Amino acid sequence: MLLIIVDALWGTADWAAVAWLATIPLSFLAVAVPSFLVQRLLNGDARGKATAIAAALGVLAAVPTPVTGTIAGTLVLALAGLRSLRRS
Repeated sequence: MLLIIVDALWGTADWAAVAWLATIPLSFLAVAVPSFLVQRLLNGDARGKATAIAAALGVLAAVPTPVTGTIAGTLVLALAGLRSLRRS
């Protein structure tokens, strides 16, 4: 959910290429750090797996365009939905 929220913020910063020097790293960190903590502490994943997941989500959030409307975003959303259905 955090990835979708941070990704949606690109709608406002998309036109301000000068601000990308700040928004790209901040978007990456705003998603990668909480994702790592959730994967590591709540899911009990190994450090490497938690880092890989956090990095992948951070990169998706840092891409300077909203990704959720693209094929990659659809894939991430579908996988998240399938994973939640499997746990039920």
